[in-house]
Amino acid sequence: MIATEIRWALAALVILAAVFDWSRRRIPDWLTLPSVAAGFALQIWLGGFEGLKAAAGGIAVALAIYVPLFAIRAMGGGDVKLMAAVGAFLGPMNWLLVFLVTSLLGGVAALALAIGRGRLGGTLRNVGFIVAELAQGRAPHLKRERLDIRHPDALTMPHGVVIAAATLLFLR
Repeated sequence: MIATEIRWALAALVILAAVFDWSRRRIPDWLTLPSVAAGFALQIWLGGFEGLKAAAGGIAVALAIYVPLFAIRAMGGGDVKLMAAVGAFLGPMNWLLVFLVTSLLGGVAALALAIGRGRLGGTLRNVGFIVAELAQGRAPHLKRERLDIRHPDALTMPHGVVIAAATLLFLR
């Protein structure tokens, strides 16, 4: 069971992050970094040492998954910090559930975006290329610059919106 205080604070965080990501394509540090601290504080206040362990574990799992995505330029830094904050609020097991829902929603949104922009074939070829490069231990953007989310021709979407939708679905 997730405490009401955590539910409200986390809902406010992800909604605000989604608004910024949708409108500005950035999730600001002034929002995410204090939210990590707020997640720790709420967890400690509500659960003591167990809350501290939950917050630290949630952040650790989030960073273990999202930092490699950032390193291969598949994810922005704001997304990484937002998911670390979500991890601080939820702990590792609940964060993994949010991550699974985020992945499913993100996959559907990415397909819709690729179809809507008439780039489904190229996107599917890129997915195959990405998997092949990663299997060889190489960062895909080094051979195909368009696979870097910072490239002007990259097909990108505001991942913070997907994170918010998944988190809110989880919290309902």
